[in-house]
Amino acid sequence: MNPTPDLRPRLLLVDDEPTNLQVLRHILQADYRLLFATDGERALQVAREQRPDLVLLDVMMPNLDGYAVCRALKADAATASIPVIFITALTDSQDETAGFDAGAVDYITKPVSPPVVRARVRTYLSLVRMDELRETRLQIVQRLGRAAEYKDNETGMHVIRMSHFAHRLALAAGCGAEWADDLLNAAPMHDVGKIGIPDAVLQKPGPLDPQEWATMRRHPEIGAEIIGEHPSGVLRLARSVALAHHEKWDGSGYPAGLAGEHIPLEARIVALADVFDALTSVRPYKKAWAPEDAMAHIAAQAGQHFDPELVRLFAPLLPELLDIRQRWQD
Repeated sequence: MNPTPDLRPRLLLVDDEPTNLQVLRHILQADYRLLFATDGERALQVAREQRPDLVLLDVMMPNLDGYAVCRALKADAATASIPVIFITALTDSQDETAGFDAGAVDYITKPVSPPVVRARVRTYLSLVRMDELRETRLQIVQRLGRAAEYKDNETGMHVIRMSHFAHRLALAAGCGAEWADDLLNAAPMHDVGKIGIPDAVLQKPGPLDPQEWATMRRHPEIGAEIIGEHPSGVLRLARSVALAHHEKWDGSGYPAGLAGEHIPLEARIVALADVFDALTSVRPYKKAWAPEDAMAHIAAQAGQHFDPELVRLFAPLLPELLDIRQRWQD
């Protein structure tokens, strides 16, 4: 019978004084798997081989001191994301500044207090888990977007380009950098509802009849159902974009016939970005439009299809949009 694996977080404790390591071992061994190193070179080797969840690192060590070890950890892609807490007798503010500049997340001063050590370790491991959860959620969003591409005749490059167009327009519209980043990652989900549209309709080479068109127009609501309700973050934006990216400023869009600022800003941005890339891309049924012609069409649709203020902000972005097109060619 195989033993139950030990899934406790793994900590790397680094100090050139074995007595100090023993103190930390006594404080932490009940809750964590512990790794030890008594010099900087060994610490870097263990970190690369064992990938600990957190490093508790002494500053004053011979040869490689703690600052050098921390900088080396942060310079290596394999270990850069591991949080480092310095444990040191140094208390000068300049020493703390040097530590934070090297990449540490916190300081614990010697002699250590067991409750403080336990609390700091728990705090930073919680932050690591939150980052991992956020990354996992983002990967799920991206994979669902990829799934929708397999149902459509548009390339993955289209999705990447229009997402970057939307990101740039969001920044130009004065949206915060974090919100714009969330939109960049939410925009690829705009057509995820096409997963629920029959291939006979989605991939029909000719025009759709009224019944087929009614089926096709359900994809925003299907997308919203797939993504579900979320209070905040990327998934909330993704649902909003999926549901409303075919609404039009004059109220003639679908599925709800929303008009003007009743259409969520994120959906208005994505609608414009999506159309610009579609117009300037080759499709089986059309040639690519010149970027200037696409911009002229969008300008003509200001106040009808598109938010006129967003159209005004979009036009000056053309050089950046062309750079994005060049980078992410079909």
